[in-house]
Amino acid sequence: MSVAKRDSGNRKVTTHRLIEMKQRGEKISMLTAYDYSMAKLIDQAGMDVILVGDSASNVMAGNVTTLPITLDQMIYHGKSVMKAVSRALVIVDLPFGAYQGNSREAVSSAIRVMKETHADCIKVEGGAEIQESVVRILSTGIPVMGHLGLTPQSINKFGTYAVRAREEVEAKKLIDDAHLLEELGCFSLILEKIPARLATQVASELKIPVIGIGAGAGVDGQVLVMHDMLGITEDFSPRFLRRYANLKEVITKAVQTYVEDIKRQDFPNESEQY
Repeated sequence: MSVAKRDSGNRKVTTHRLIEMKQRGEKISMLTAYDYSMAKLIDQAGMDVILVGDSASNVMAGNVTTLPITLDQMIYHGKSVMKAVSRALVIVDLPFGAYQGNSREAVSSAIRVMKETHADCIKVEGGAEIQESVVRILSTGIPVMGHLGLTPQSINKFGTYAVRAREEVEAKKLIDDAHLLEELGCFSLILEKIPARLATQVASELKIPVIGIGAGAGVDGQVLVMHDMLGITEDFSPRFLRRYANLKEVITKAVQTYVEDIKRQDFPNESEQY
């Protein structure tokens, strides 16, 4: 199995570099982050793209869905991440209600994100139904990443987190929407929780990079939610999730030991005092 040449060095990742990576067959790595400390570690570890996802609604604020998070909250998280990152491309999600149905509000939301966070790009969910908003945002010079398949901001419409686009009609719409977003000028696209064969087809037909989450290996890169990948959360275990650590166990054990050391008057000891 051949391995694509990797672009070495700490050169800043840009939207153009992602297209170059696709062209030479180098897979793109992408992970979420929401705060300064974790973003700094992730960036230094060599991540290509950091997504300030509206999944912050779940993992940072404890909401059941992504819907409650506000534009102000997304800007707060975006500003925190941007202070830490020097290499990765940083994308901020526009939250539910910030761009659907009103293209003027969409432009205003996107401009606020870019001016107040200093992020590189924004991401929106949907295809033809948000075409006007995408066009107006792009007209201001703001790079846009699309998101198709399972779109969490539409969860109340779907009523389930099951795999999307299994049926021919929905699969065809997804393909049409993917081509539309590329034609409009989106620099990249996320496909979430769709059949691997369909995702591979879309990635092969588009010139822009296609990033998958639960979309198989035939796409141009992969993204996961940081808390899931690091094993901080445990109540979310879809087939596509690989846990690379068990930080819940590590953190719990460390905190328990800290409590015990205080109770038995072992902390602080002589060397830890002034």
